[in-house]
Amino acid sequence: MRAIKLTVMILIAAALCAAAVFTNKKPVFRVGASYTFYTGSNSSNCNIIEAGNMAPLIVLTLKDISGEATTYPELDVETFLSGVDGRILFTEELSDSVNYYCSANLPYSVELYGQTVNLHVCVKENGVTVASPVIFGGY
Repeated sequence: MRAIKLTVMILIAAALCAAAVFTNKKPVFRVGASYTFYTGSNSSNCNIIEAGNMAPLIVLTLKDISGEATTYPELDVETFLSGVDGRILFTEELSDSVNYYCSANLPYSVELYGQTVNLHVCVKENGVTVASPVIFGGY
């Protein structure tokens, strides 16, 4: 019985490794301190899936991904934007953060204030969260 369980576990691990090798499905961003996937067709039915550092494996199991986000302890926003061909469309300053809504070379997008936004960068004192298209939930 133990040998059967071990064999099944090995087959599952092999299947996940094969899926990782043979598909191009991978997280949009370099995994930071946390990683989140959004599934569903829009914000009203958005499911938030916290993946942590397991994002490269969890992305293989998800369907209908409509966005992704990660948080970094520190981030040079200008360097990050140049890496994704990003351009700031508009900025929002709140009491505890500065939010940049951008156009970038990323797969997800939403329409905000008549503009197509596909990158949201939220800079706070304790870190920087980046999301495509925007950060859903609390930030």
